[in-house]
Amino acid sequence: MSIADNRKAFHDYFIEERYEAGLVLEGWEVKAIRAGRTQLKEAYVVLMGEEVFVIGMHVSPLPTASTHIKPDPTRSRKLLLKAEEIRKLIGAVERAGYTLVPLNLHFTRGRIKLEIGLAKGKKQFDKRETEKKRDWDREKARLMRDRV
Repeated sequence: MSIADNRKAFHDYFIEERYEAGLVLEGWEVKAIRAGRTQLKEAYVVLMGEEVFVIGMHVSPLPTASTHIKPDPTRSRKLLLKAEEIRKLIGAVERAGYTLVPLNLHFTRGRIKLEIGLAKGKKQFDKRETEKKRDWDREKARLMRDRV
């Protein structure tokens, strides 16, 4: 079940591979994410040493959050991946010029997971080509529907 999607990532990047990562969250963040108060629009993923972090993911605190906690909505959150996956990502990002982008925040068996993508940036003409293809597919579906 999806909580939040990053549609901008599909517009700006070619997604080569996808990985599912766990998140290190605080209690108030889990409650806020379950309430749907999160946004991935400006978020990005960075590698620091042998660890992976998501930066810029906004989680708005609930108004009923505890008074003794000072919530930081855009703090960097650690991602939990297997060591082999992290090594593969480090190699791809450093050597091949790929970048890591968050794609989807969702539930898997009651746990909150973040789907990240190994991506290459699109040029402007690639974005226009994708837009033309999407419009043509939409028009083709409309013509087939009207024909029947």
